[in-house]
Amino acid sequence: MANYEADSTGIDSSTVRVLIENGEYWLTNRGDLAILDVTVRRLSERWPGARLGVLTYAPSLLRAFAPAAEPVTYRRGSRWSRSGPWWQVPAYAGPRLVGPVSAGWWAVSDRPRRYARKVRDSLRAPTAVPDETGRIPRIPMAVRDASLVLAMGGGYMTDVDPYQAHRTLDLLERAADLHIPTAMCGQGIGPLTGEHILAHAMRVLPKVDLIAVREQERGPALLRSLGVPSERVVVTGDDAVELAYGMQSDTIGTDIGVCLRVAGYSPVTDRAQDVVGRVLRGFAGTVDAGLVPLIVSEYEAEDRHSTMPLVDGFPIVRPTVGRFASARDLVSEVARCRVLVTGAYHVAVFALAQGIPVVGLSTSRYYDDKLGGLSGMFPGGVELVQLAEDGLDERLTRAIHRMWREAPGLRSDLRAQARAQVSASKQAFERVFALVESEHPHRATEQ
Repeated sequence: MANYEADSTGIDSSTVRVLIENGEYWLTNRGDLAILDVTVRRLSERWPGARLGVLTYAPSLLRAFAPAAEPVTYRRGSRWSRSGPWWQVPAYAGPRLVGPVSAGWWAVSDRPRRYARKVRDSLRAPTAVPDETGRIPRIPMAVRDASLVLAMGGGYMTDVDPYQAHRTLDLLERAADLHIPTAMCGQGIGPLTGEHILAHAMRVLPKVDLIAVREQERGPALLRSLGVPSERVVVTGDDAVELAYGMQSDTIGTDIGVCLRVAGYSPVTDRAQDVVGRVLRGFAGTVDAGLVPLIVSEYEAEDRHSTMPLVDGFPIVRPTVGRFASARDLVSEVARCRVLVTGAYHVAVFALAQGIPVVGLSTSRYYDDKLGGLSGMFPGGVELVQLAEDGLDERLTRAIHRMWREAPGLRSDLRAQARAQVSASKQAFERVFALVESEHPHRATEQ
């Protein structure tokens, strides 16, 4: 009779299926890619034989970035993907080769595909009822076969991104109704003020088995106000901290990193942009530092359009990472820096986790909360500068000068905070694993 050995968890991991809500389906944000890297690795190490389905619009690119994961296309009725040797091609080729092909294919096929879907849906009898906002949830059928539905870390449960917030809540609600374990890890919760999104969150979030939040300033209190039991909420820090902490350099950097995010949720005036660039170039010149443009989001090249003008004309500018570079590539560039000046959240995470202090730039409550929450997790490591035009030159110069001067003394404490957050995040994942292992059939041992 055949012998079967239980793995370290005591369950047959080949029967485990984890459906992962990715939060950013186009894979254009290196902060989200860092979280994807950590999440998939942790799950595959725990359950080596498990199927890890990640919701995405870019299946080939997902395979290139995360070979251990499999794409589940976000659409109504979508099932687990079929496995086959051809799916290994993107993993071997890597994102730098797969990325341009994937982007080109979607550029030429997206409009015809949308039209075909509309025609198909118009010919079908309605199978779903619109909610109070008129939305018809598009929930993949793959959720029915999941052992766990996991909402990966991110800052999408907020007024700024109602579409993603609603579809995450839709997915979690369906899983809970099917009695499938649910968890949310590394979450940035809020601001949440809209009537419909608040009602939806209040209906769904108390059903989630575990919610790990990345900051302690606002998220836990907001979740309590929505009716989430306190024993289901834990503060861990951002899951991406682990990736950057593991890549820290032994020597302190000599450059100044910069990333400016200008978007609808992060409005920055032309004059404020000019002041930021002038101050950065002027200060870097006085300390003989190079400037390192750090590109986090490639969505419509938003970070490139906002950041590159800031370094234009400066004599020492480090090369930027390529369009389809990985999160690890960006973390390596951050390690060059002694100080980071940024209006984007995740590059600040990458810096702080390596012991590098941050000057945070904000013009909105959304970024006040994100960067303020990060400041609470890394005491003394973040100085927030509002990009209001009055006095910006002086305030920003003073902040950069202070962080440059204090960087060596802050390094050890910031790394200690990162280490503690990595530990807390891993402990939260242990609770996630237990949700599955406590109910999943254990593998029998036969002699």
